[in-house]
Amino acid sequence: MNSELLDYIEREIVPRYEHFDKAHGTSHVRQVMEQSMTLAEHYDVDKAMVYTIAAYHDTGLCEGRERHHITSGEILVADHILQQHFTQEQLFVMRDAVEDHRASATSAPRTIYGRIIAEADRCIDTETVIRRTIQFGLRHYPNINREGHFQRCKEHITEKYSETGYLKLWIPESDNARRLAELRAVAKDEQQFRALFERLFDEEA
Repeated sequence: MNSELLDYIEREIVPRYEHFDKAHGTSHVRQVMEQSMTLAEHYDVDKAMVYTIAAYHDTGLCEGRERHHITSGEILVADHILQQHFTQEQLFVMRDAVEDHRASATSAPRTIYGRIIAEADRCIDTETVIRRTIQFGLRHYPNINREGHFQRCKEHITEKYSETGYLKLWIPESDNARRLAELRAVAKDEQQFRALFERLFDEEA
């Protein structure tokens, strides 16, 4: 990939995540970037596009969470530096992929680029999922007590990750299906789930 593009993303884009909540900080974007590039190896895609999509996918959080996927796409397509490295058609494909990454999306990603970033963004690791849920809760709901955070965490896991949850998987080469099964098993085990929550809550609080 072009070294100038890589330098720009490292210098100007990744640091933006330092201003977001812990669940969407620099460690998150780097994990998504790494996972996206791993998944891209299975497909005939432009690696620079994949890398850039991953780097920009949550940049729209600067204007709030609700429309962050749309705002992120707008930020990407309007970036004059990216316009020097990609065609307008490529930028539009990348914008669509960023818009389609959100787990709560009601329709499938429009392109393979969207499926890659959506899958990479899942980051389904039981401890990470619960920790990020706690981090989000502590930041956005600081006035609820410990039990309130536990109930909120449990409800979120059920709503998003259970068999009837809204999260969908798109890339068969990913190991997210196995990880999702592990998360569901922990969520159904009240004692195990409670113990894991208590430990992670203590670490974060």
